Amino acid sequence: MTMPASPPLTLLKVFRVEPENQSRLVQLLSRATEEALRSAPGFVWASLEKSRDGRKVTWYVQWQSEADYQAMREDPDLPAYFQEIMAIASHEAEMYEPVKLFEPGRFAQPALPSSYRPMVGRRIN
Repeated sequence: MTMPASPPLTLLKVFRVEPENQSRLVQLLSRATEEALRSAPGFVWASLEKSRDGRKVTWYVQWQSEADYQAMREDPDLPAYFQEIMAIASHEAEMYEPVKLFEPGRFAQPALPSSYRPMVGRRIN
Protein backbone atom coordinates (compact mmCIF):
# COMPACT_ATOMS: atom_id res chain seq x y z
CA MET A 1 0.00 0.00 0.00
CA THR A 2 1.27 3.46 -0.78
CA MET A 3 0.81 6.34 1.61
CA PRO A 4 -1.14 9.51 0.82
CA ALA A 5 0.75 12.72 0.04
CA SER A 6 -0.01 14.06 3.54
CA PRO A 7 -0.32 11.02 5.79
CA PRO A 8 -1.49 11.47 9.37
CA LEU A 9 1.19 11.94 12.00
CA THR A 10 1.48 9.68 15.04
CA LEU A 11 2.65 10.95 18.39
CA LEU A 12 4.15 8.17 20.51
CA LYS A 13 4.73 8.87 24.19
CA VAL A 14 6.31 6.21 26.35
CA PHE A 15 5.69 6.91 30.03
CA ARG A 16 7.81 5.34 32.76
CA VAL A 17 5.99 4.82 36.03
CA GLU A 18 6.24 2.81 39.24
CA PRO A 19 4.02 -0.28 39.02
CA GLU A 20 1.73 0.95 41.81
CA ASN A 21 0.94 4.06 39.71
CA GLN A 22 0.37 2.42 36.32
CA SER A 23 -3.42 2.13 36.71
CA ARG A 24 -3.66 5.77 37.82
CA LEU A 25 -1.59 6.88 34.83
CA VAL A 26 -3.87 4.95 32.47
CA GLN A 27 -6.88 6.65 34.10
CA LEU A 28 -5.35 10.11 33.70
CA LEU A 29 -4.34 9.57 30.07
CA SER A 30 -7.78 8.11 29.31
CA ARG A 31 -9.44 11.16 30.85
CA ALA A 32 -7.20 13.58 28.93
CA THR A 33 -7.95 11.72 25.70
CA GLU A 34 -11.71 11.53 26.30
CA GLU A 35 -12.19 15.08 27.57
CA ALA A 36 -9.64 17.10 25.60
CA LEU A 37 -8.09 15.30 22.65
CA ARG A 38 -11.11 13.52 21.12
CA SER A 39 -12.84 16.82 20.35
CA ALA A 40 -9.71 18.60 19.10
CA PRO A 41 -9.67 19.45 15.39
CA GLY A 42 -7.48 17.01 13.48
CA PHE A 43 -7.64 14.22 16.07
CA VAL A 44 -7.80 10.85 14.26
CA TRP A 45 -7.50 8.20 16.97
CA ALA A 46 -5.63 7.23 20.11
CA SER A 47 -4.60 4.06 21.87
CA LEU A 48 -3.18 3.32 25.30
CA GLU A 49 -1.00 0.27 25.90
CA LYS A 50 0.39 -0.84 29.26
CA SER A 51 3.40 -3.04 29.84
CA ARG A 52 2.95 -6.31 31.63
CA ASP A 53 5.58 -5.42 34.22
CA GLY A 54 3.63 -2.30 35.25
CA ARG A 55 6.49 0.10 34.51
CA LYS A 56 5.44 1.66 31.19
CA VAL A 57 2.42 3.04 29.38
CA THR A 58 2.57 3.88 25.68
CA TRP A 59 0.18 6.45 24.27
CA TYR A 60 -0.37 6.50 20.51
CA VAL A 61 -2.19 9.59 19.25
CA GLN A 62 -2.70 10.17 15.55
CA TRP A 63 -3.24 13.66 14.11
CA GLN A 64 -4.21 14.76 10.62
CA SER A 65 -1.38 17.30 10.58
CA GLU A 66 1.42 18.88 12.56
CA ALA A 67 -0.63 22.10 12.74
CA ASP A 68 -3.52 20.21 14.39
CA TYR A 69 -1.15 18.74 16.95
CA GLN A 70 0.40 22.14 17.72
CA ALA A 71 -3.05 23.73 18.09
CA MET A 72 -4.02 21.05 20.61
CA ARG A 73 -0.84 21.75 22.61
CA GLU A 74 -1.92 25.38 22.99
CA ASP A 75 -5.23 24.37 24.62
CA PRO A 76 -5.24 26.08 28.06
CA ASP A 77 -7.04 23.12 29.69
CA LEU A 78 -4.27 20.60 28.97
CA PRO A 79 -1.79 21.64 31.68
CA ALA A 80 -4.21 20.53 34.41
CA TYR A 81 -4.14 16.98 33.07
CA PHE A 82 -0.43 16.84 32.62
CA GLN A 83 0.54 18.29 36.00
CA GLU A 84 -0.79 15.18 37.72
CA ILE A 85 0.57 12.87 35.01
CA MET A 86 4.06 14.34 35.32
CA ALA A 87 3.90 14.02 39.12
CA ILE A 88 3.80 10.22 38.82
CA ALA A 89 5.58 9.51 35.51
CA SER A 90 8.37 10.59 33.20
CA HIS A 91 8.11 10.24 29.44
CA GLU A 92 9.78 10.34 26.07
CA ALA A 93 7.84 11.61 23.06
CA GLU A 94 8.42 11.51 19.33
CA MET A 95 6.33 12.33 16.26
CA TYR A 96 6.27 9.66 13.55
CA GLU A 97 5.10 9.52 9.94
CA PRO A 98 3.72 6.26 8.58
CA VAL A 99 5.89 4.65 5.93
CA LYS A 100 3.90 1.56 4.97
CA LEU A 101 0.76 -0.16 6.15
CA PHE A 102 0.53 -3.92 6.40
CA GLU A 103 -2.80 -5.70 6.46
CA PRO A 104 -3.53 -9.31 7.32
CA GLY A 105 -2.83 -11.83 4.57
CA ARG A 106 -5.60 -13.48 2.64
CA PHE A 107 -6.11 -16.24 5.20
CA ALA A 108 -5.11 -14.36 8.33
CA GLN A 109 -7.69 -13.38 10.91
CA PRO A 110 -7.41 -9.81 12.21
CA ALA A 111 -5.92 -9.75 15.70
CA LEU A 112 -7.99 -6.70 16.67
CA PRO A 113 -11.55 -5.60 15.97
CA SER A 114 -11.92 -3.26 13.02
CA SER A 115 -12.91 -0.38 15.32
CA TYR A 116 -9.40 -0.59 16.81
CA ARG A 117 -7.73 -0.63 13.41
CA PRO A 118 -8.87 2.68 11.89
CA MET A 119 -6.45 2.64 8.96
CA VAL A 120 -7.27 -0.90 7.83
CA GLY A 121 -9.90 -1.00 5.15
CA ARG A 122 -9.35 2.65 4.29
CA ARG A 123 -8.03 3.04 0.79
CA ILE A 124 -4.70 4.85 0.68
CA ASN A 125 -3.40 5.93 -2.71
